[in-house]
Amino acid sequence: MQNYMKTDVTFESVGIKIAGHLYSPKGEVGVPRPAIVIGHPGTAVKEQSAGLYAKRLAEKGLITLTFDAAYQGESGGEPRGLEDPYHRVEDFKAAVSFLSKRNDVDPERIGALGICASGGYVIPATVTDHRIKAVATVSAADIHLQFRKGSDGKQDPAIFRSMLDAAVQARTSQARGEGIGVFPIFPETEDQARAMGDLHAFEGWEYYCTDRAQHQRSAKFFTWDSIDRIAYFEAFRFIDQISPRPLLMIAGNQAVTSWMTTDAIAKAKEPKELFWLDGATHVDTYDKDEYVTTAVSKLDEFFRTHLSQ
Repeated sequence: MQNYMKTDVTFESVGIKIAGHLYSPKGEVGVPRPAIVIGHPGTAVKEQSAGLYAKRLAEKGLITLTFDAAYQGESGGEPRGLEDPYHRVEDFKAAVSFLSKRNDVDPERIGALGICASGGYVIPATVTDHRIKAVATVSAADIHLQFRKGSDGKQDPAIFRSMLDAAVQARTSQARGEGIGVFPIFPETEDQARAMGDLHAFEGWEYYCTDRAQHQRSAKFFTWDSIDRIAYFEAFRFIDQISPRPLLMIAGNQAVTSWMTTDAIAKAKEPKELFWLDGATHVDTYDKDEYVTTAVSKLDEFFRTHLSQ
């Protein structure tokens, strides 16, 4: 029997209606609690990994809020499939505003958690929003680095240059009234996914496109004009300015993206902590119980310590 309640909620982010799920622990009523905003990976929706972490943390007594990013999932915004890093940061701040005015939330004890791309978005959100008192990431990814350098940091620079060329061509086509250009995020079949010869890419396809975790509203394409918005968004540039608020970064030691976490934590100032999930890949941390359980236990300890009265 679950010991939390899930409520559908909405709030606005720069004029766009955002759809969220609020998870409230059952039990004591009328006493303001600490609360955590949880952001989903770049192509996900609130019902996937973010929702799993939200449920697990709510079971431990924390109020948690997940939401679909603007232009994606059940949230508003046109065109669909736009990945705008700067708006994603605003979504986090809007979620904090939503929590801050609730009677069941202590506005002085709000934290934030970002998974994958949201692990990048939550950093500048925290830097500039001092209402966030503690911040954590799981498998953090800077989407700028993901596209420019690849998951492993070794991508040929010509690949991203060609994407920028395609992005400006799409903008010209759009100006001519020829519609919004989009590109697929995942291959269509398992054979195509395996043929890529990239375990990280295959795991992403398996998570989002099979019974493992697929959801009808998760993003399957991005608009081409997302690319030049992503191009110079540097998620970890000002990470040192989170201090003196605490930072926890969690990553799998087998994740091809782990270099992003180690580079980021090196730039951060104390108090900070890097916590490794032994044996986990990047996507393992989304839903595999042995890793999620360990991560949630660490997150619960972190937020309870730093959001205590």
